Amino acid sequence: MSEASVAVHADPDLLAQAVAARLVVKLLDAQAERGQASVVLTGGRIAAAVYRAVTQLPARDAVDWSRVDVWWGDERFLPAGDPERNETQARAALLDVVPLDPARIHPMPASDGPAGNDPEAAAAGYAQELARAARPGTAALPHFDVLMLGVGEDGHVASVFPEHPVHHDNRPVSAVRGSPKPPPVRTTLTLPTINTAEEVWLVAAGADKARAVGMALAGAGPVQLPAAGVRGVSRTLWLLDRAAAADVPPRLRSLR
Repeated sequence: MSEASVAVHADPDLLAQAVAARLVVKLLDAQAERGQASVVLTGGRIAAAVYRAVTQLPARDAVDWSRVDVWWGDERFLPAGDPERNETQARAALLDVVPLDPARIHPMPASDGPAGNDPEAAAAGYAQELARAARPGTAALPHFDVLMLGVGEDGHVASVFPEHPVHHDNRPVSAVRGSPKPPPVRTTLTLPTINTAEEVWLVAAGADKARAVGMALAGAGPVQLPAAGVRGVSRTLWLLDRAAAADVPPRLRSLR
């Protein structure tokens, strides 16, 4: 697993633009190498800003969007189209704007989907979808070129919360009940699955994230602070604005 590196940008707008540019370059590099690319999306305000920024980049048209697979790191277990779903946010900001192949968009199941109002069945169904896209000769997961994560004020990533029973679930996808952040029922990739991605990017903006970011980079335990347990296979990149980086040791910062 990779060591973490940190890039700090002046404010949330510049952060979003920088992450968008990195994402387009990463997709292009993956397609140059493998003919296709795979990205795992996250939710939240800064993620939505990143997705909107991608659509404004001239270089976005260099990506063959028909050969991009889109997955999600977690989802709120709500009906399809609910504005609180990460899928709904991503579709409005990016996915409905670029020419993706609908068959290569893989949203986590909704509470009114085929699995019904059963998050455990929904999680199992998403694990099966991951297995169907798995690399030949590998375990039950596809190749993820880049997996994006937000970071909660409590240090949670995806829907893996501090001290939550999901930490003890080694399946690829877990149902989450009793989430400390509403809504209480969710589905999420587990940390072992997250850590199979080639690159993991943790994106955070705002002073309310500073303590969690600083503790994660200082080596906190992953059960108490899940962000501390995230490692990409080849790269782990923290992309921050100055406010979120306030507690990051200066030796780790790369100011942009």
